[in-house]
Amino acid sequence: MSGEFSLIDKYFAHQQQQRKDVILAQGDDCAIVAPAQNSHIAISTDMLVSGTHFLADANPAHIAHKALASNISDLAAMGASPAWVSMGIALPNVDDAWLEVFTTTFFKLADYYGIQLIGGDTTKGPLSITLTVQGTLPEGKGLTRSGAKVGDWIYVTGTLGDAKAGLDVILQQRMSDDVALNEHLVEQHFISTPRVLSGMALRDIASSAIDISDGLVSDLGHILARSDVGARIDVAELPISPALTAFLQQEDERQYYALTSGEEYELCFTVPETNRGQLEVALSNTPFRCIGRITGTRDLELHRNNIPLDWNVSGFDHFKVTV
Repeated sequence: MSGEFSLIDKYFAHQQQQRKDVILAQGDDCAIVAPAQNSHIAISTDMLVSGTHFLADANPAHIAHKALASNISDLAAMGASPAWVSMGIALPNVDDAWLEVFTTTFFKLADYYGIQLIGGDTTKGPLSITLTVQGTLPEGKGLTRSGAKVGDWIYVTGTLGDAKAGLDVILQQRMSDDVALNEHLVEQHFISTPRVLSGMALRDIASSAIDISDGLVSDLGHILARSDVGARIDVAELPISPALTAFLQQEDERQYYALTSGEEYELCFTVPETNRGQLEVALSNTPFRCIGRITGTRDLELHRNNIPLDWNVSGFDHFKVTV
């Protein structure tokens, strides 16, 4: 058996119980799956590259979690239930200790979300991981970016800004005197929680949704562009964690981080006035907050307690930011 197939057989094949809707997984030219009747399939592909998304010496457990969780978050934003994933991975060399940690974390997270690795490819090269995830959802129920209407309320789940603070620590651009706080923020940068159940619960409530991967201002901007609307955001309502409050002393800075932090993988979604009352029940196990409202201006307006803010903010750009 060649080195490539030996590596696949040792670390990637036969690591999970087979889902009932998987007819054929690894070992052939294609995988074969059988989605349920009256369901659609949501598909997303994402790539993580050493030097852009993580340092080469980053913890392989962190890399594995970030790779899979960020892709599952795309399914969550569509209201889809995770089902299948394919992986392409390039490795500079076969490092058994690295692969053991990486695959253990990957399959633990995959099993938690019920998503099965059904195929992929390995090759020699600079370290990078490309995943294609697929999920299922009832016909016509997928959340999109194009449904926001004037008057809808804008919400986000969780808290925002920690991932950017964690990146500061990783790059040693800013550090706290509190070592434990630094370690927590680094973990927050890598270890996100895809809001799968929240996305599914929002299918009949939200008018649009997106996951926050490139920063709130950028990702909300995609909703505004696709829906041909504008938004008014109150930065005083942005949800900020105690950790970020301890890390950054100035309120303006904390709010700026919450607006621009990439790789948060929380959900940003819009809800019509008539559906707002359903949120408390639908998201009973998920923290969420209203941060603004959709307008007809086609612009993103920032204010704090009705005082306009002239802030020049932009999100995360993978062609400009590296780690």
